[in-house]
Amino acid sequence: MRKDWDSYFMDIAMMVKERSTCPRLHVGAVIVKDKRIKATGYNGSPSGVDHCEDVGCLMIHNHCKRAVHAEVNAIMQCSPEEREGATIYVTAQPCIDCAKAVIGSGIKKVVYAKPYKADYDFFEEAPWIEVVYLNPVEEK
Repeated sequence: MRKDWDSYFMDIAMMVKERSTCPRLHVGAVIVKDKRIKATGYNGSPSGVDHCEDVGCLMIHNHCKRAVHAEVNAIMQCSPEEREGATIYVTAQPCIDCAKAVIGSGIKKVVYAKPYKADYDFFEEAPWIEVVYLNPVEEK
């Protein structure tokens, strides 16, 4: 049976997260517009900077600050025109900082696969953003 589009692109985000270099949480993101992939991203250090898996996490207030989050990395990889009205597929629910980046980027839909215990859901302040929890079921 053929997969629906949301499941298809979430599967790709799941593959992208395998590139993550932060051992605390592997996250992948895929930005899609008109059923075409515009960018991918995973959480890891900025280009040219040591990775968490090599030198350890830079922990501040119980959060790793060495890694750039998957959503931000994906947003940085595509143009504003490519992001405008697009959907971002993320393997984990965006944190408050990533939610702000998504809201400001022009993306209009967020699909995530794993809930994240955030202190606040910033998407509640942006009702024009559609947020969908997609609980992927592993195939046998």
